[in-house]
Amino acid sequence: MLVRVSYGTAIAMGLIRARMLARPTTAYLMTYHEGRCRNNCAFCPQARESRADLKKLSRITWPAFEVEEVVEALPSGRFARICLQTVDYPGLVSDVVELLDLFQPLGLPVSVSITPVGRDVLEEFKSRGVDYIGVGLDVASERLYPEIKDSLYSWGEMWRFTEDVIGVFGEGRALVHLIIGLGETDREAVETIWRAYSMGAWVSLFAFTPIRGTRLENSKPPTVERYRRIQLAHYLIKEGLAEPGDFEFDGNGSLVGFGLGRYELAELVPPEAFATHGCPGCNRPYYNERPKKEPYNFPESPGRDYVRRVLDSIL
Repeated sequence: MLVRVSYGTAIAMGLIRARMLARPTTAYLMTYHEGRCRNNCAFCPQARESRADLKKLSRITWPAFEVEEVVEALPSGRFARICLQTVDYPGLVSDVVELLDLFQPLGLPVSVSITPVGRDVLEEFKSRGVDYIGVGLDVASERLYPEIKDSLYSWGEMWRFTEDVIGVFGEGRALVHLIIGLGETDREAVETIWRAYSMGAWVSLFAFTPIRGTRLENSKPPTVERYRRIQLAHYLIKEGLAEPGDFEFDGNGSLVGFGLGRYELAELVPPEAFATHGCPGCNRPYYNERPKKEPYNFPESPGRDYVRRVLDSIL
């Protein structure tokens, strides 16, 4: 049985010899499938009609290794958890269960990002050490969801799956993935973030990354300034400091005010608001950006001075 390993994870485990600028604190793995995903997400290299390299997910390369070799090498990576990404194909659930059985002796908590499955499957995952589920809603706009996702699962089905995850694993254990920069307005992004937290889910933000061979290969990623505004709004919502009605939007739905003054925000907002937000132990280094550029999501706290710089640039 083969399993894909993100390039940085493979380096940390000693499966590949190369340098790292930031060490991953989670082991990022992906189910192996010779074909493409059943879904046709416009941004994804794994999509049904994509021409991209199947070794890609976002901008990261995921080489395949024998699962026994991976399990043997995992302890040397000193990871806080395992994050298993999945591609949708027939037989996926049985493959995930087999992998979970192989991971269980390692004693690491496991996150699984997967398309909707039944509550019975979620219970089975939970019994095998899974404690968080990633929900790939991805598109923060109901208006754009059908066009960009082109998925077997509708907008409504994704939210119902989120409810099932919360019902099985508890509040805060469903991580709704949102990709900023797919054409959504800031207002749509804020309202979707609010919906997730209102029902007891958490949100993990990603920046759109154009990948050659995908339908959106010629689209532009979001500016860092726009992404910082969404991160700031996300933090205020997550911490119960703001609701959608507290924010100010212009006629195009762009976020122009946060309902708080600059000095209040400087006191309230920690630098971690601009770092990766995911399951415990997740830092996801350089998943959306090249190492020489300013990260959309910092793999560790950028420091208190960075908050002041962000506020100066967006207010």
